[in-house]
Amino acid sequence: MSRTIRAIVAVIFILIITFSLISICQNIGKSWKADVTGQKIYTLSNGTKTILAKLNQPIIMKLYYGKTAAIKGPDQIRYFNNYYDFVKSLLEEYAAAANGKIKLEIIDPRPYSDDEVAAIRYGLKKFPITQEENFFFGLVVQTQFGVQKTIPFFSPTRQNFVEYDISYLIDTAVTRQKKRIGVLSSLNVMGDEVTPYMARMMQLQGQQPNKAWAIITQLGQQYEMKNIPADVNKIEDVDILLVIHPKKLPEQTLFAIDQFVVNGGRTIVCVDPYCVSDQPSQPAMQMRTEHDPSSELDKLMVNWGLEMPKNTFAGDRTLALEAALRAGERPQKIIGFLETTPECFNKNTVITAELNQVRFLFSGVLKELPLSDADKKEANIERTPLVMTTSRGNSWAVRDQMDLMTNDMQSLMKRFVEGTEPVDMAYLVTGKFKSAFPQGIDIEVDAPKNADDANAPKKSKKHIEALPAATANCAVIVFADVDFIGDMIAYSSSIFGTMIIGDNSALLINGVDDFCGSGELISIRSRGNFKRPFIVVDKIEAEADAQTAEEESKINAEIAGFENELQTILSSAQQGQEEVVGSSILQKKKEVELKILEAKKQLQEIKKIKLQRKEKLGNKLRSFNMLAAPAVILVIAIILGLYKSTKKRRYISHASDA
Repeated sequence: MSRTIRAIVAVIFILIITFSLISICQNIGKSWKADVTGQKIYTLSNGTKTILAKLNQPIIMKLYYGKTAAIKGPDQIRYFNNYYDFVKSLLEEYAAAANGKIKLEIIDPRPYSDDEVAAIRYGLKKFPITQEENFFFGLVVQTQFGVQKTIPFFSPTRQNFVEYDISYLIDTAVTRQKKRIGVLSSLNVMGDEVTPYMARMMQLQGQQPNKAWAIITQLGQQYEMKNIPADVNKIEDVDILLVIHPKKLPEQTLFAIDQFVVNGGRTIVCVDPYCVSDQPSQPAMQMRTEHDPSSELDKLMVNWGLEMPKNTFAGDRTLALEAALRAGERPQKIIGFLETTPECFNKNTVITAELNQVRFLFSGVLKELPLSDADKKEANIERTPLVMTTSRGNSWAVRDQMDLMTNDMQSLMKRFVEGTEPVDMAYLVTGKFKSAFPQGIDIEVDAPKNADDANAPKKSKKHIEALPAATANCAVIVFADVDFIGDMIAYSSSIFGTMIIGDNSALLINGVDDFCGSGELISIRSRGNFKRPFIVVDKIEAEADAQTAEEESKINAEIAGFENELQTILSSAQQGQEEVVGSSILQKKKEVELKILEAKKQLQEIKKIKLQRKEKLGNKLRSFNMLAAPAVILVIAIILGLYKSTKKRRYISHASDA
């Protein structure tokens, strides 16, 4: 064999070995993965693994993604390529962790193909790119028993919850019928139930039927929702009772709630000393009648060992958020508008262990009432705080609700005194509760008709017996706020539809899931929404804000002083001195305006310094990020160079010795 042929054969063998190694490494590499992301977003949570371990039947997952269409589409569509890679990697993790129970199919539906027809038949959303091309990005889960569930479109607004959505899809595809949630509320949280004809008629009259709250719609995707009237005397055919803003409920309704709880029905209650979502109706505003936006359930809560003082709220300067009270106004910090951080959640319960941020608006305060020895031993009542302020939080009170309606939030902030202990805003209470109506109640019912007596009473009394005390453990969750699940706090609108803000909805649904026994889904949902705190930036902003607040307070005091001085001059003026007084007022006014102008300049200077400090920090971080990678490479190159140099010197030294 000539040298040329040997060289050719050698090259061929090298190529074969190279391609073989690449192929082997590609296959082996699938199982060699390291998730180096801070939130381990490519690693399945324990909740998902538990759901997959319970799979008792094979399922097929079909991921539809218009990859070819995305290439032809605008930048907004090409943006989805990265998101698609993430979803695909996550689904591969599902298939790998399911021990062969999950078969994953990746489909790029081309125009006029069977795949495109199937995607449309499954109900996936399509977005036309050209006259022929349609863009799809959805998931279909099928079981061997014909159950079919879909995610019509992987919206970017759900990116933090994508694992929860997929796991929920699998869990509901292989499990049973929905649990039923009864909703009892003094607000129209369920929306108007109107027929399409009525809706059309209302539209013609310029009216729109009220929509259900977004939290109800979200719960409805997982549970069967049932409206409970506010004048009911017995609650039945529901697994969980959700009481939202119980306001001036009649005794028979209180009795119905009480008996539902005492009979072991799991109940979640949202009460509020000042519910912003409870707006007066138009006729009430026109008639200027007093509107009370508070709710309470004191008669029942006392048997749960809790109380919520009236006109008392939770506050915390470190958690207070800025908001504009009216359009065009500058945002200001509101002591009752709080955004809780991870340290505010009880880490020992599955309901709140993984939460990161929940916003509350004028939340009340929950306090524990002293328990008798019998309650402690026989009833075994346990009260577990779920959400609280930081240790710098405190309760604050107003004389009446008019103090909040004046919108003078600055004075409320000034009056707030920091505390040393956290203030509780939500509780989980378990135990064998006593009934608030141990003797039962009498209700009015229609009297039997008496044909012989036209004057016979039309109503008669009927006694309803009660279970005086629970025989098994009961469980209730009490939130001292209603607005935290309202549309204006927990959701926002975007071009992709309703968007979830923070963990507000997760907090309530975690409680529902916990009462329904869906603990696995709780851990998945909560881990999906993580906010990385910028501690240094927050500290700088807090320091700058404190400086600004001090200066603002000083300026306002000066202005108030000048105004008082002007008022004094006006009140002391005598007749015939109008001209003198007028010139004095003019002079004083000019002085005040100059003082205000000077003070505003000082404020601008402080804000400028604050901005400069933030920009300086940002530049430092940006420089560090830019230089970090080259620096690491340089260090590695220097180490390798030193190593090779040392090795070379040793070789020369040994050669010389030899």
